[in-house]
Amino acid sequence: MTESQSEVEGQPVVEAVPDGPVDADGFRRALAVHAAGVVIITAQADGIPVGLTATSFSSVSLDPPLVSFYVDRSSTTWPWLRSADHFAVNVLASDQADLASRFARKDIDRFAEPTRWRPGPLGAPLLQDVSAHLICLPHETVDVGDHILVVGLVAEARVHSPGRPLIYHQGRFGRFIAHP
Repeated sequence: MTESQSEVEGQPVVEAVPDGPVDADGFRRALAVHAAGVVIITAQADGIPVGLTATSFSSVSLDPPLVSFYVDRSSTTWPWLRSADHFAVNVLASDQADLASRFARKDIDRFAEPTRWRPGPLGAPLLQDVSAHLICLPHETVDVGDHILVVGLVAEARVHSPGRPLIYHQGRFGRFIAHP
């Protein structure tokens, strides 16, 4: 344990919890009831377009404009993303569940048909028909548990369609319906 980890009444938190931390399955079930927005992170690395689906996307700061997402350490896409000099956040619309599923799969060409995209202003692939694009410069990465926290400095933001977002809830993609 490091000094920066939380303590409760002088004891490390893990030791203060009688049965230790929750098991992975219980943790996963609890988090499944939390709805999350869905984005696809894309980049160009060594001339190759790469991308992955993320439901851990979040704003971090307005000044400077920072966003973040997490990548599993075992991701085969992460080494490519890490080597890119910038990346794009493609905010998905409610009708893009198939695209989110495609970029969540392994061992396929995610940019082949039917994926529609174009190179962005700095070269990162921009997916077509998304709600918004954010062009980001790598700002910081932090190893956190079995994931890597990636923080990006937003260099450009464009909203294309502020319609309904795609969300992820209980292991499935779905649509948001606003309460009247």
